[in-house]
Amino acid sequence: MSGVQQGGQFRPLEDGDPKAVAGYRLAARLGSGGMGTVYLSYTPGGHPIALKTIRPELSEDPEFRRRFKQEAQAAQRVQGLYTAPVIDYDTEGAQPWLATAYVPGPSLHAAVAEHGALPVSSVLLLLAGVAEALKVIHAAGIVHRDLKPANVLLASDGPRVIDFGIARAADATALTGTGVSIGTPAFMSPEQAAGKPITPASDVFALGQVAAYAGRGSGAYGEGPSHAVLYRIVHEEPDLSGFPDELRFIERCLAKNPEDRPSPEEVIALCQEASPTPLVQSGSWLPEAIGADITRRVSASAELLAARNKAAEAPTAAPAPVPPTAPVTQPDVQAAGHAAPPVHAAPTMHSGHAGPATPPPPGPPSTPYPPQPTMPYHPQPGPHTVPTGHQAPYPQPPHTWHPQPRPLAVKPRRSVGSWIGIGIAVVVGLVWVSGCVSFIKELGASSDSSSSGSASGGSSGSGSSSPLPDPKPVTYKGIDVTKGYYVRFADSPLKPVDGSGDAYSIDDSDLYYDDKWYYSEDDSPVLGSNSEKLVLLNNAQKGSLKTCRNETRYARDISLSRITKGSQLCVHTSSGHIALVTFKGTASQSDPSDYVTLDITVWRNAEEPTTDN
Repeated sequence: MSGVQQGGQFRPLEDGDPKAVAGYRLAARLGSGGMGTVYLSYTPGGHPIALKTIRPELSEDPEFRRRFKQEAQAAQRVQGLYTAPVIDYDTEGAQPWLATAYVPGPSLHAAVAEHGALPVSSVLLLLAGVAEALKVIHAAGIVHRDLKPANVLLASDGPRVIDFGIARAADATALTGTGVSIGTPAFMSPEQAAGKPITPASDVFALGQVAAYAGRGSGAYGEGPSHAVLYRIVHEEPDLSGFPDELRFIERCLAKNPEDRPSPEEVIALCQEASPTPLVQSGSWLPEAIGADITRRVSASAELLAARNKAAEAPTAAPAPVPPTAPVTQPDVQAAGHAAPPVHAAPTMHSGHAGPATPPPPGPPSTPYPPQPTMPYHPQPGPHTVPTGHQAPYPQPPHTWHPQPRPLAVKPRRSVGSWIGIGIAVVVGLVWVSGCVSFIKELGASSDSSSSGSASGGSSGSGSSSPLPDPKPVTYKGIDVTKGYYVRFADSPLKPVDGSGDAYSIDDSDLYYDDKWYYSEDDSPVLGSNSEKLVLLNNAQKGSLKTCRNETRYARDISLSRITKGSQLCVHTSSGHIALVTFKGTASQSDPSDYVTLDITVWRNAEEPTTDN
């Protein structure tokens, strides 16, 4: 659809853009970025949505797809007043995509760039709304990771935070070293810039940066090359010169130490204290110029929908007529004295009675015949092509052909072509019968061979149910896994990874040790696996690849209270690795750290990969 409205900030679809995605017809472009392209579309009920398609480079990374699915499912649980809810998504198709509710308003970045810094009252309402959005996002176990002015949209009834958690899907994939930037440098927290674990407090730091941009039109650490801005974020204090005194409390959000930053709830309280009147989101919370921009976007979206509906209601072209070789069954107009209904799906014409035949005018055969007044025609839009032998949807010269009486009970003679066709059919039939006989013989031979193989103890075929060949085991002894850490069996050597502070770190884990509420059903420490295929062997069982393959008493995690020194666990991963984990003990009471010591034997690619975890 090319009806992009002036002032609505929509752009026409480009040549390489899809026309539809999973049944959603795309109306216009909304923008593009490091993750993909965002389009305007509509639900079947007419509600506008923003549909983001993912870049092909990211789509080809299986690790990205796995994380994208988990993050999309988590984001769908976020239902806040200041977030754009996830409506639909597909992570399995050729091109993954995600759809959220469309917010008819500019981003904070675009609004400030065009109209300048916001007044204090607007900044306080903006801060309180975004802090409330972060509160809901963090409660769902998500850290935004890329909060910035471009991801804060300004609606008539308050701000909306978008793209929460989706940046994590591209983090730590194979693409992070090929120029794909995860997070925006000017709004990164010091710990994120230094590559340290990211926590909800990292989003609070970004919130302080967003507030600085909204209140004075630039960030608190200046402009310039990314590496220079990152250096200042890590090593220097924020520059808030010219910033309104009522908003100086955001310095707490920009503290270098995450523990010194306020929580989103505290930020909301600070906004309320700084406001001379109660904070109430309304249609007039923004400057008039930005409010007018929002109104134009609402109108543009409505006009695009109306144009789409009008196009859908337009009459479609008539179905293709029957092939020209079909027998003509309509009587001659001149002979019958009236026009018969057309034999194809062209519009019905009411011709009344035809008058005397009019001879064709002199001239070359290519000269068009004048229309006959006795056959009025109401043309339909679009070109008309009339095959030979059909009644045309416009007046034609009188017919000179007279149909012959249909022969009765006369058997037609077969042409040479008919006999050739019959011969080919006979040959094909004989070949088919011969093939069936051969297949039956082979089936019997296969059955005999299978029975013979079973009797001798051999395998009756390879099939998908046959186990893969036994891979060579690799053993790692004395692995200390600290609480909050996890290991991945594909790593060599095995090295525990810090997952603390990230509610979804187990998404990467083949084996983790922790006791947080989102890892276990109670408060006791556990050994667990993201695959939820972990088996505690009993004392009579000998730990081996065969034993692990045969065991199906799967659990998500095993409480440490059920494990003693020498206990063995089998772990199956979704990528097809199998590991035998031998528990060697825990840290001593005098040790300040909390960890478990494990011997781990890994059989990589020991079974077919699965995706049902």
